[in-house]
Amino acid sequence: DEAISQYIKRNYNLMIGEQTSEEIKREIGSAYPQENEEFIEVRGRDLVTGLPKVISLSSREVMEALAEPVTAIIEAVKMTLEKTPPELAADILDRGIVMSGGGALLRGLDRLLSEETDMPVQVAEDPLSCCARGTGLALDALDDLSKVLISNRR
Repeated sequence: DEAISQYIKRNYNLMIGEQTSEEIKREIGSAYPQENEEFIEVRGRDLVTGLPKVISLSSREVMEALAEPVTAIIEAVKMTLEKTPPELAADILDRGIVMSGGGALLRGLDRLLSEETDMPVQVAEDPLSCCARGTGLALDALDDLSKVLISNRR
């Protein structure tokens, strides 16, 4: 969201709020080029005049604004895969990567990540809450899991 705000500020001299950035990302944001370009009307405060101003922002521009954080995500995934033990890497290669969290909702990120890693990538069912639910299930089963957990303590 910050990347979108900064892009608009830099290119349009327009200050927008966090909620507006989030809406832009949700409505027309994409990590991968889309067939049809979309546009959204963005309202904010002109940094030169201080008055309200409206601009039209394209999905191509939003993709450009998100390029840096998207690249950072992809690089982080690649570095993690490079450090993954061989047995786990084989499982990931067979089963693929499952994306969760808010970033998983960015259109085309799964496709781009799949192309960049040469692995299947899918978005988790209910990506916004699946990690919290999984953590809750793990905590509920902590007694059973403690039998198979490995401690780093020496």
